[in-house]
Amino acid sequence: MAFERPFAGVALEDLVPRLEFVAAGSITWEAMVNIALPLFIVTMAGQNLPGLAVLAAYEYRPRIAPVFLSTGAASALGAAFGMPTINLAAITAALCAGPDAHPDPARRYIAGIFGGVGYVLLAALAAVAAVLVARSPPVLIEAVAGLALIGAFGAAMLSATQDEEGRLPGLITFLVTASGLSLFGIGSAFWGLVLGLLAYQLFRAHWNKAAP
Repeated sequence: MAFERPFAGVALEDLVPRLEFVAAGSITWEAMVNIALPLFIVTMAGQNLPGLAVLAAYEYRPRIAPVFLSTGAASALGAAFGMPTINLAAITAALCAGPDAHPDPARRYIAGIFGGVGYVLLAALAAVAAVLVARSPPVLIEAVAGLALIGAFGAAMLSATQDEEGRLPGLITFLVTASGLSLFGIGSAFWGLVLGLLAYQLFRAHWNKAAP
């Protein structure tokens, strides 16, 4: 099996990470609607807004416009090298902004700096990790990915169903997205968001009329 000798036939220089320009083939409206727009909405709702909420909970009030401009510019630059988008991270913000990072709120930025340095150091092992993942049995990767997402999935489902007003729209969003529905070349992630938001507005209008 390849996993018994995962680095067989791999040159040493291939294990050293390096920047490589990735030329965009073409820009289509299907890709913009099917990939870019859902990712933008999910990033804003799932990372940026919770990240700002965590900072606000610890009495940090950053200027929002420079934060989004800098992360957006860095994402656009990194996209030329196939890099994922850069955004605020709610979990990382909670770790670095809390009292566990430093008793003095004015010195908690040190945790963020060391976290960034740690990420850069771990990036040096990215090629090694990629080879191990590529040569691992597919069932092992699926099991690890599933276990890693159990907590996030449970928290997301709890958050989506905890509020009575958002329970049905949240479930509709999840079911449509998980169904794999595709219309006009646009995938289920977009339609899940559209139908979920539409359901939320309809239910909200109904509750407002029913309210005394």
